[in-house]
Amino acid sequence: MGDSHRESTTGGLDFIRQWVEHDNETGRFDGRVQTRFPPEPNGYLHIGHAKAINLDFSIAREYGGHCSLRFDDTNPDREEVEYVDAIKDDIRWLGFDWGEHEFFASDYFETLYAYAEQLIQKGLAYVDELSADEIREYRGTPTEPGRNSPYRDRSIEENLDLFRRMRAGEFSEGQCVLRAKIDMAHPNINMRDPTMYRIRFAHHHRTGDTWCIYPTYDWAHGQSDSIEGVTHSLCTVEFENHRPLYDWFLDALEVHHPQQIEFAPLNLTYTVMSKRKLRELVEGGYVSGWDDPRMPTLRGLRRRGYTPSAIREFLRRVGVSKTESTIDLSMLEYCLREELNRSANRVMVVLDPLKVVVENYPEGEVEEMEAVNNPEDESAGTRRVPFSRELYIERGDFMEDPPRKFFRLAPGREVRLKYAYYITCREVVRDDTGEIVELRCTYDPESRGGGTPDGRKVKGTLHWVSAAHALNAPVRVYDNLFTAIDPTDVDEEAGERWIDNFNVNSLVICESAKCEPSLASAETGDRFQFLRHGYFCVDSVDSTVGAPAFNRTVALKDSWAKVQKKEQG
Repeated sequence: MGDSHRESTTGGLDFIRQWVEHDNETGRFDGRVQTRFPPEPNGYLHIGHAKAINLDFSIAREYGGHCSLRFDDTNPDREEVEYVDAIKDDIRWLGFDWGEHEFFASDYFETLYAYAEQLIQKGLAYVDELSADEIREYRGTPTEPGRNSPYRDRSIEENLDLFRRMRAGEFSEGQCVLRAKIDMAHPNINMRDPTMYRIRFAHHHRTGDTWCIYPTYDWAHGQSDSIEGVTHSLCTVEFENHRPLYDWFLDALEVHHPQQIEFAPLNLTYTVMSKRKLRELVEGGYVSGWDDPRMPTLRGLRRRGYTPSAIREFLRRVGVSKTESTIDLSMLEYCLREELNRSANRVMVVLDPLKVVVENYPEGEVEEMEAVNNPEDESAGTRRVPFSRELYIERGDFMEDPPRKFFRLAPGREVRLKYAYYITCREVVRDDTGEIVELRCTYDPESRGGGTPDGRKVKGTLHWVSAAHALNAPVRVYDNLFTAIDPTDVDEEAGERWIDNFNVNSLVICESAKCEPSLASAETGDRFQFLRHGYFCVDSVDSTVGAPAFNRTVALKDSWAKVQKKEQG
């Protein structure tokens, strides 16, 4: 059934919701809507999976149905309970729950085996002893038909006997497989006698050593959908060419037949979505793990400070289509920045500190300056920030010989310290190597809070931290994981590798950062705007009580907003 049949009452809906509405209007599936999210427990979920999760659960909820969580645990070689637990945790963090509808493909191993015997008995499946390389050779090419296996015409009785012996463990891995008997000349190469079962002597995380034959994805997926009563099986477009096989198996078995619908996957600039490539980054030591804040995994995004609501808003803006495209990473950052601008309290943190001594400020005196927590939220109130004779400012906020449009501190120049006083640089102090280590300044006692009796104004306003009260904390500043918009767009024949696009500067650690003392009480997951630096969160791994470590969640620069403004202009 094509996409063009939905026109009348579904205007404004994406094509999947149009499909569902049409099925409901025609009474297909008796008006039920049941979806499923079927992850493989062989790694951690990434933001591409978040699109599928959001779509599967949202459509079921909108139409009064439910979405199942079904683990596609048909390949025991890389599957672990660790991944099962992490996947469930990530889905709940994203804001969805499957309730009692948690399943595993391994729940159906016995039923799938019985289904396979049914196909053998119908003459629609056979045991093949060709090697994997020979099967590929016999399959043909997209432009040339394949050839029948010499084992294709075995009798039903012989195939049943061989298949049962496969299950009993009488054959070695690779010695034989079970294949569907369809058409080796079919124009769709997936229909050329696809493999249904292969032999694997591997321990399964749920079934142990009970099985030594395991179903392929193409065989297990559609039948699992059918067993569960799924109505709409949503997949990414890479499975569109597999849909005829999905349908063929269900029709051959004469069982409940869900509708498979394909949508475009989520691709982002400056990253990769292949689980295999993400694993290479982890195992190659390019990142610290699956939860490294540079990773597009939900674990990584969560640790970096992304919120579920920002991710869901991003997915809403991306929408649903059949056409594959790559979304600018800045759009995701924009959605997060918009939320954090409303919710994150502002604080002062100096990442690259340069000491300032206010020479005419009384030694030993400390003042409490009133600072606004969030100008976007009056209910956030204010806090007190200590001011003293010795301060830290950003090293980049001072230049001895500044260009014309440099409005920050320079010799003889006056600037404003936010929430505090006007100061003027009088002297530059260097160490034996000639590096600037200290600035000697004076302050105007009548400029407290940012004004003066004579009404004079300054162009520069700097953030600062009192040296005596500063909290030392590591601050990690993250950049794009790769330097190329599409890291995989390489010429492999010329020796280019996608991994060579890894951004070696994607992590900079500011070990000597100085934070205002209020941050000593910050807890894991708390988010702040570090004035002039961006939005940061308390790291969930390396922080301890009273000693937080911070990750930059997103910079203040809003390139996506500029793109939108340009397009609208």
